[in-house]
Amino acid sequence: MMISDQDERVSSAGRDPHFDIYDEDGNVRADFLTRISNAIDAADPAFLQRNVAKLHESELGDLLEALNSDLRLSLVSLLGDAFDMTALTQVDDTIRREIVDHLPNEKIAAGIGELDSDDAVYILEDLDQQDRDEILSQMPFTERVRLRRALDYPESSAGRRMQTEFIAVPPFWTVGQTIDYLRDEEGLPEDFSQIFVIDPTFKLLGSLALDRILRAKRQTKIDEIMQETSHPISAEMDQEEAAQLFEQYDMLSAAVVDDNGRLVGVLTIDDVVDVIHEEADEDIKRLGGVGDEELSDSIASTVKSRFLWLAINLLTAIVSSSIISVFDGSIEKMIALAVLMPIVASMGGNAGTQTMTVTVRALATGDIDIYNAGRIIRREAGVGLLNGMMFAIIMGVIAAIWFHDVQLGVVVGAAMVINLVAAALGGILLPLLLNRMGADPAIASSAFVTTVTDCTGYFAFLGIATWWFAIR
Repeated sequence: MMISDQDERVSSAGRDPHFDIYDEDGNVRADFLTRISNAIDAADPAFLQRNVAKLHESELGDLLEALNSDLRLSLVSLLGDAFDMTALTQVDDTIRREIVDHLPNEKIAAGIGELDSDDAVYILEDLDQQDRDEILSQMPFTERVRLRRALDYPESSAGRRMQTEFIAVPPFWTVGQTIDYLRDEEGLPEDFSQIFVIDPTFKLLGSLALDRILRAKRQTKIDEIMQETSHPISAEMDQEEAAQLFEQYDMLSAAVVDDNGRLVGVLTIDDVVDVIHEEADEDIKRLGGVGDEELSDSIASTVKSRFLWLAINLLTAIVSSSIISVFDGSIEKMIALAVLMPIVASMGGNAGTQTMTVTVRALATGDIDIYNAGRIIRREAGVGLLNGMMFAIIMGVIAAIWFHDVQLGVVVGAAMVINLVAAALGGILLPLLLNRMGADPAIASSAFVTTVTDCTGYFAFLGIATWWFAIR
């Protein structure tokens, strides 16, 4: 396949550094994608290296996700050593594993050797233990030890997210010595904004921003201008808790220490932004009962991901239906009950979902605790009561006019109040209870809250209706 004249003109001039690969909707431009696909089909590595190898890692990640599987793997092969392994941190898990499985371990070892340690760990942690050991064995000793130490920390911990490349100096050095060290020492991180101060055992003493170094005289001792690190992050700390510290104290970077207070790495704001995005994405997916599903997952894996919670929802629906069966005699006598009861249950379900969403997010961000839980529970109960009363009036009037029965409107209104209060309480108490039991409230609350609102709605409406019409 030949590349068009227009494509050749673009490639001969080299990629325009201001060329935007995205359209107005933020998707990879169709014309750019076509040119890249044509170059892959034509097996033209020169064109790809001029127009793809220079892309930013996030742009390359989006391009990889936009291509189909065969073109994606061919692109990686054609780019060869020009392929930026950092782009693997920008794609979803399924695509990353697909590309890594396609590459020989020697290629992976060479590629991640050029990455920051946090990016290298992000790629290595998805590999089988055998492949991981083989890749690490091909890396320099110092780098291998750093990566192994990071991989030993729990998944989703600050230790997994940290960079093990940092700059640390003793407190008795002068500013002049420190500046000379930064200029002359090879192997220091390329980008940094903070220098850490440690004792001979690597115990963290403080930190020093670059601006303080630049403004101080050369003979000034480091311990005279350093600041105590008031919020070091434990390497064992959950990454979400670490992100909350960044948000609370407006930090750009933070020291990561082990159990003995020794400096083992640094966590930076770009890593924290990724954590915030991942955690929010995870919470949204789990509220919908889809787990860790990705858009690139196969049909089989997607079915597997969704089946469990659909099965649980089926069981809860059976429970709700069993309540309806208890009142089948009342429903047979008055068909209006069958028409109106889904409305009561649906309103309760929506109200419960609203409360549950707010509660799960508050638990994730740490905004709800033992001290304010009581006040928030009372607030949600009040909201449920007021909404229930307002919608009771609205639905009661509608039911009375619809079926020409004022008493039926009263029954619907009473059931509406009961169900919306129950929905509010279920929406907050169930996530709190699940969180207290150690279960993930995001993934477990939805099915249980739906069950509570459905059962309460059906039981309240049909129970009140049966009693009311029995005595009238």
